Amino acid sequence: MNKMIAYCGLNCEKCDAYIATINNDQELRKKTAKLWAELNNAPILPEHINCKGCRVEGVKTVFCDSICGIRKCALKKGVATCGDCPDLERCSTVSEILKNNPSALENLKG
Repeated sequence: MNKMIAYCGLNCEKCDAYIATINNDQELRKKTAKLWAELNNAPILPEHINCKGCRVEGVKTVFCDSICGIRKCALKKGVATCGDCPDLERCSTVSEILKNNPSALENLKG
């Protein structure tokens, strides 16, 4: 599977944090930090917006590296992605992502 498909099935290459990191785009970092801070009611700053993808070596956002329950679960279970987990269809940890992003499920099954 493409290493840029996250554990949850989202495509890291389409994430604003990844795009800002790869392009060293300070304006996109500022915009993303502002949006994510509002959505998460958390102090997210532009310097926090650096990520090369959750399944590859390199820098990750604090959320992806330390907080994401989906990533933690996949690492604990030793699966490449949630698509390899036998509990995928009934998993409450990844269900919101899959409900709101049908392409994520396609990525996990494809």
